[in-house]
Amino acid sequence: MPILNYTTTIPVGKTMGEVQYALARRGVKSISTLFDDEGHPSGLGFTMKTDYGLRDFELPVRTEGVLPAMTADKSVPRAKCTPEQAARVAWRIAKDWLEAQAALIDAGLASLDEVMLPYMLTDSGRTVYVETRRGLLALESGER
Repeated sequence: MPILNYTTTIPVGKTMGEVQYALARRGVKSISTLFDDEGHPSGLGFTMKTDYGLRDFELPVRTEGVLPAMTADKSVPRAKCTPEQAARVAWRIAKDWLEAQAALIDAGLASLDEVMLPYMLTDSGRTVYVETRRGLLALESGER
């Protein structure tokens, strides 16, 4: 099965607006755009009220992984295997993921803190995932 959304024609900016709207409907306090070294949008930073007060989050959109995935999939037409298309696809996937997480929250199946914990920023300015990565690697290897 080809990568999700590989046929999208929706511009990155429109998808970013849809993501911002979805966050705004759920009480986001602020939103900022993250950019890579070339000036391309690479994610969103936002502040939301959680069960533990206002918390900052960073949701990365790592477009650099999408192009190799599209290229490796022979069912994706070669004409679609461009950096621009990969960016459109990456942002659509991120939007779909965020909407799925919001549905879990809306249905009472999970809390915001539960689904967004890896993306919550710590006092060091790094995400919880990055902060706990070494511990996760130790769990994987069986070391303690």
